[in-house]
Parts: sequence; structure tokens; C-alpha cells
Amino acid sequence: MANKKGKSKGPGGNVIAQNKKARFEYHIDESFEAGVVLAGWEVKSLRAGKAQLTDTYILIKNGEAWLLGTHITPLNTASTHEIADPTRTRKLLLHRKEIAKIFSRTQEKGHTCVPLKLYWKNNRVKCELALVTGKKLHDKRATEKDRDWQRQKGRIMREQTKA
Repeated sequence: MANKKGKSKGPGGNVIAQNKKARFEYHIDESFEAGVVLAGWEVKSLRAGKAQLTDTYILIKNGEAWLLGTHITPLNTASTHEIADPTRTRKLLLHRKEIAKIFSRTQEKGHTCVPLKLYWKNNRVKCELALVTGKKLHDKRATEKDRDWQRQKGRIMREQTKA
């Protein structure tokens, strides 16, 4: 399904930035969709694809969710009257029940909440965040082994179809 502009609908189609490290480092238990409160210069930078989610996490404070550590590089053509802070703390828009659930789960030992990706949805920036538990070293090795096998299997299949 594609809309008029040729972009596919849903969270996978209009991805701005992904946290690939999170999928390797953690087991994803449950994911949520949250809106992000942004300044005008940040939206322009996101349209240009200048965002990074590495080493980013979510903090619940005073019943509100905050996105910490996201780096949005300001464009040099952006706002001249406003001082652009690329790593400022940004507010996440979630329902009270979702915030309560995230807060209670992050209080448990070994659980945390991390953003998986930033994407466009109907001209708004959304953040997919997930409740996660850390992987052990052997789990990471198994993930890497499986990824290598999938790559090798793809090569074998391509060679077989050529012959």
C-alpha cells in the first residue's frame, strides 16, 4: 500500500532513524508508539534525516516520559534567533496508563525502556519505544550466528538460481 507521494504507510515506511544496537543488545518485551514534542528547527533537521538514536534512553519523571540522548544535528539554514541544542531532552506524548506501565516495569531489576526508531506518521514524528531486558553474552553470540547463517543461506540461494 502506497499513498500519493509514493511513501508506504506504517512505521516501517518513513523511518528517520533506527536504533539497530538496541535490537542486538536487548530482548524486546513490548513496544509502544509515542509522539515527540519538537521545535521547528528539529523538524527541518529530521526531514533532512539528521538524527541519531545511539545511546538514547527514556526516563519517566513526574508522570511524564522524556527522551534523553537523541542527537538531532541542526541545519545551518535553520533558525537564526534560536540557539539549537542538538542533545536537548525531548518530551514524549503517551497515555497515562502507558506511562504507568513503563514506569512500573522499569522499576524491576534488569528492565529498561529504549527507543527503537523515529518515523513519520501523517506529518508527525513518532517514536517507537520498547520495554526491554538485557541479553547475555551467549544470546548475543546466538543472534550473530543466526544473522551470519541467514546471510550465507542467501548467498547459496542466489548461486543456485544463477546456475
